[in-house]
Amino acid sequence: MKQRTASIERNTLETKIKITINLDGSGKSDFNTGIHFLEHMLEQVARHGLIDISIEADGDLHIDGHHTVEDIGITLGQAFAQALGDKKGIKRYGHSYVPLDESLSRVVIDFSGRAGLEFHSSFSSPTIGEFDTELFFEFFQGFVNHANATLHIDTVRGRNNHHIAETIFKAFGRALRMAAEADERMAGQLPSTKGAL
Repeated sequence: MKQRTASIERNTLETKIKITINLDGSGKSDFNTGIHFLEHMLEQVARHGLIDISIEADGDLHIDGHHTVEDIGITLGQAFAQALGDKKGIKRYGHSYVPLDESLSRVVIDFSGRAGLEFHSSFSSPTIGEFDTELFFEFFQGFVNHANATLHIDTVRGRNNHHIAETIFKAFGRALRMAAEADERMAGQLPSTKGAL
């Protein structure tokens, strides 16, 4: 299987984003986004997904974090689409349950070629520190729209908002790792009976 890396730059009047990923990495991460809680969550994705991720983001944080968080999701989705290429020989589907103390979340992903998000997690506070919890949905919506993936996120239970968020992102990383892994039995074939993803 060829080297599965990508480097994407996305510049708008609202944000300037540069993301580099290596799907076959060791879980290294390097972030400079100005949104520290999101960086903490993305560190979980890198570590538990064994994906090397570097993100530079310069956004209009003087307004709020919305554009920057959404555009990071968009650009990360574009990077995954590029790194996966024609998707031949990958497992395609990935899933993970992750607990953290009282919280438990499940994430299931399909690199189906069709964008779809089912996000069923709720938070008892509108913010975690300074991070707007509404932006989790925007991040994942941006990701699926540009990775062309179907993503189901469900928090089974939880009380502590930080714990809930962390279980989501850890499970996301684990599910990404499983779905993007090479499937030896697939031997370079496309994991679809349609002949296209």
